[in-house]
Amino acid sequence: MPEVDLVFPRAWVEFADPADDEQFFRCDLTWLTSSYTCIFGQGCPGIFAESPDNGCCTLGAHFADKADQKRVARHVKELTPETWQFHPGRRVTRADWVDHDEEGEAKTRTHEVDGQSACVFANRPGFAAGAGCALHGHALSQGREPLETKPDVCWQLPIRRTFREVARQDETSYTEVTITEYDRRGWGPGGHDLDWYCSGNTDAHVAVEPLFVTNAAELTELMGRPAYDALVGHCEAHLRSRSALALHPADPR
Repeated sequence: MPEVDLVFPRAWVEFADPADDEQFFRCDLTWLTSSYTCIFGQGCPGIFAESPDNGCCTLGAHFADKADQKRVARHVKELTPETWQFHPGRRVTRADWVDHDEEGEAKTRTHEVDGQSACVFANRPGFAAGAGCALHGHALSQGREPLETKPDVCWQLPIRRTFREVARQDETSYTEVTITEYDRRGWGPGGHDLDWYCSGNTDAHVAVEPLFVTNAAELTELMGRPAYDALVGHCEAHLRSRSALALHPADPR
């Protein structure tokens, strides 16, 4: 099915952060109540046609900051040749999995197999432990959430969190935290060049439960438990009352 237009009516809710008087959330109810789910390994053709097996892992993952990289490093040490296809077979060093882009920003290395380049942690089809992110699989094998082991950008997708300082007329201000869809535009100008993208594609809007339920762990980490609990109430109310205009256009009708 075709990808829907990027611009369409959305329903939003704004509410104060129960845990922070100086912070307000602005949440995209249309996205958060949608039936989107990741379909990696279940029909995902990848963001580039030449790398259909690698989903959105083709370019490697940029680290949010040093703390993000340090957290991932702790879990990389726990991987083994049985769980990570491209394990060096010796004590892992940072050079085995950290690279830098043209601007000097740290990111995960990429590894090429049969002409398909992807993140070094992306196990390929045919690997004994299964295809997909080695760090993701490692978390699941330990009964943990993948957000504990993966780079921030990997577990946050397809949710986009942004911050904005808002000035009031009385010269006070507050922080506005927006929670919305990480669509093509979130990748910058290059996002429009991707051969395929999931968030607005009907093929990926097939979940039985809405996104605010399936991504509860990620939203709780991004917002904090009190704010997530408040969001659940708003999402449930929206599901009870929403009109056709408030549906994500990629959702099944």
